[in-house]
Amino acid sequence: MGGTLYITGDEAADALLNTDPNALLLGMLLDQQVPMEWAFAGPATLKQRLGHLNPAAIAALDEASFVAICCEQPAIHRFPASMGKRIQQVCAFLVEHHDGDAANIWRDADSGRDIFRRLKALPGYGDEKSKIFVAILAKTQGVAPDGWREAAGKFGDDVPRSVADIHDEASLAVVREWKKAQKAAKKDKQDRPLSA
Repeated sequence: MGGTLYITGDEAADALLNTDPNALLLGMLLDQQVPMEWAFAGPATLKQRLGHLNPAAIAALDEASFVAICCEQPAIHRFPASMGKRIQQVCAFLVEHHDGDAANIWRDADSGRDIFRRLKALPGYGDEKSKIFVAILAKTQGVAPDGWREAAGKFGDDVPRSVADIHDEASLAVVREWKKAQKAAKKDKQDRPLSA
């Protein structure tokens, strides 16, 4: 695995995401309620503190000790305690269902729908997060089984709208602008008075 995802602003952190399936899966897990750059830098921060990103070893850690590692400054997330617990849940799930290796989620999948179904079974991976991850795999990691566009929904199209569409500084700027425009449109709609 050697992908093209460009997101954190740190070459080593991006390289980790593009070569370590567990890092990529955890980065997407953290991508909520924080800037995407912060979320996807989380796995590199964890690896620096732990010396590894081995799901079996992470799942086996005492929860309070692992949460403390996640809460060290700089914290891995805006809500480091709850996300630390979620990381351990995902790691335990990987150990139980995928031999402790995130790549097994997609390695033998026969379709995009199959990958989506497996992702959605993960703790913290809802419908949208799973669709975005299917798109990340296809657009940046070379994992594009039959039906991946359908499984990714709108994230499978060519509109640069998510982390799956970022491969350099220019595309990062375009996705940021798209997100900003969507947020502004949503706010404008909320602020608009109801017609009589």
